[in-house]
Order: sequence, then C-alpha cells, then structure tokens
Amino acid sequence: MMSGASTISKRTDTPFRYDIVGSFLRPEPLKIAREKYLNNEITEEQLRAVEDVEIIKLIAKQKQAGLKAVTDGEFRRSWWHLDFMWGFAGVDKVQLESGYVFKGVVTRAETARLSSKIKFSNEHPFLEHFAFLKAAAGEEVVARQAIPAPAQLLFELLRVGDNLQSTLAVYDSIDELIADIGEAYHQAILAFYNAGCRSLQLDDTTWGILCDPKNRARIEESGGNLAETLARSVKVNELATKDLPEDLVITTHVCRGNFKSTYLATGSYDAIAEAYFSQANYDAFYLEFDTERAGSFEVLQNLKDRHVVLGMISSKTGELENKAAIIARIHEAAQYADLDRLCLSPQCGFASTEEGNIITEEEQWKKIALVREIAEAVWQQ
Repeated sequence: MMSGASTISKRTDTPFRYDIVGSFLRPEPLKIAREKYLNNEITEEQLRAVEDVEIIKLIAKQKQAGLKAVTDGEFRRSWWHLDFMWGFAGVDKVQLESGYVFKGVVTRAETARLSSKIKFSNEHPFLEHFAFLKAAAGEEVVARQAIPAPAQLLFELLRVGDNLQSTLAVYDSIDELIADIGEAYHQAILAFYNAGCRSLQLDDTTWGILCDPKNRARIEESGGNLAETLARSVKVNELATKDLPEDLVITTHVCRGNFKSTYLATGSYDAIAEAYFSQANYDAFYLEFDTERAGSFEVLQNLKDRHVVLGMISSKTGELENKAAIIARIHEAAQYADLDRLCLSPQCGFASTEEGNIITEEEQWKKIALVREIAEAVWQQ
C-alpha cells in the first residue's frame, strides 16, 4: 500500500486530471441525417456536412466544459470498434444471425470478418476524420483519437463460428494473424501521428470480458487456455505499439461493455491484472470503477510508474454521484497508487454505439461538470 504524502504535479499532457473516454450522445440532427442516409434520402456528402457541423458544436461544448483533450464524439461511427476494423483491407462488414448479448438486451447483428489478409491503407477513412478533428479543435486543446485495440480485432476475428472459420481459411496460424494485425495497426498509428495526433487511446473490452468468471470458464470448457489468450492479447498490442515516437502518448481503456446503459460482463481485474498491466508501451490506463463489478483498488499496485484514470462516474445513468463519496474513493485508491498518478473520468463513453446510453444530453454534461468539480477539489487543478 502507498504511504506518506504525495507531491501533486500539474498535468500538462494526457491523461488530464478530469478527463473523458471519448464518445458522446448523438444529437438529434445527426440521428435524423443518418436515418435519411440509410434510407437513401440524402447523399453521403450531405451526411458528412451534418456530421461536420455537429462535431464543431461538440468541440465547442467540450472546451466550454473545461476539457483539455477533446474528441469528435465518435459522431461518424455506428460502432466504437467495428467501423475502424472495416477500414482495413481484407476486413469486411457482414451481418450475423444475432448480435452481442448484453444484460437484458441484444445489439444489432454486425461483425468484422476476413476475406483476405489484413493490410493498412493510407485511405483508411479515420485518417480524414482525425484531420478534421485536429483542424477544428485548434491548438489550445489536445485532439484525441480513440480506436479499438489490436487485441479487440483479434478477439472479433476469433469468435467461434463463421468468424473463426473465415480467419482460419485465410491464415495458416494464429501467430501469422497476430503479426499482420500488429503490423497493420503499427502503420495506422504512425499515419495518425503523421497527421498530427499526439494522444491515441486504444479501447480494449477484451480484458473486461476476460474479467468475468463465466467467460473464463467458457474458454477452458471449449479447450482453450486462459493464459494463452491473455498472452496473445499482450503480444498483438505490443507489436502494434512498439518503436513509436516519444511524444506520442498511448493510453488504453477497458470496460465491461457499454450498450444502451447495460453491460456485457462482470468481475474484478484480479484474473487479468498481471498480464494487462504488463503491457509496457502504454502511458496510462483508463479503468472502469463505477460499480462493485470492477472489484477492489488493490490491482492498482501493478501500475508501477504509469497513470490510471479512475472511471468512477457512470455514463450509464443520469443520476449524479455523491461528490464526497467519490472523493473518498479516490483517496482509497491512492492507498495503492500514488495520488499524483491518478485522474478521474466517466467509466466509459456516453454512446459506444450510435444508439447511446439511456440518459439525456443535459445529464451527460452534468456528469462531465461533476468530474471536473471533483478533480479540482482533489488535485487543486
């Protein structure tokens, strides 16, 4: 456990003391435009024009809220992860018979499936998306790009069923697949860097899923090996993030699912902590700690000299947390990781998919305001 007083330094780079995970509720004009586009009532260019306007408005709201790192809210995406995956050569958008099963609800039935070996192209649409964000954000804030982690793509392509069969039809071995994913991501990250990105967040719910005892049991029951699964996730992430420019901050976020205010998995970080925190190329970890599903803060002892953003404010509900209770929990966490290496954020984005969580935009911004208020009280900055 940590002991003694901490010297609090002023955060001048990501993550900041009060921070966000990235996605925001889609505003009504954007929802209407996307529906019209899907019904062939407007063109892709007309949809893009609406996206541009709403992203510019969102950036202004983030600045007004005092955020020092801003995103495009993922307004151009349907999914937090699949849209990026579909941008790689060799990865196709396909329909499933059923979607992901969350607590009491099922998502739309879409996935990413291989038709050929994975390659990165400089025509990946997210590069253009980031260029717009960077230009619109200006120089007084950090333009942050969030993408699904390499391990997330590996997980999607190895899903039992047609995904796994498709992958094994293209690749002779999992090691070859991991090498190609790692290289494609490495090139993508460098392309973002060349476009001006200095803060890149890799979202990685695979770890949250592997926290769940039921999911770990399924792996073992199907003949899999948990240690091997964890090692593969570490390997593909580290291949992608090795040998990067020193001024590029690489962070990662893990949660247990976030769809229409529901969740996918439960369980503490204990089973994955050793492997998860061993990933050497991350500067900071955004961790979900909004409910008892996440377990205790003891896992923070694995952080070493890196920062962690405590996701204590729920993005799933509009009810505001008790300020004093959250401050007490931050100091509880500081028993295991120096207070100077802690920051605060919502536990996840407000709209990991375009449907969004079941809260209002007003409640969303009140949550952001609460994060800032608490952080300023704790760290005086």
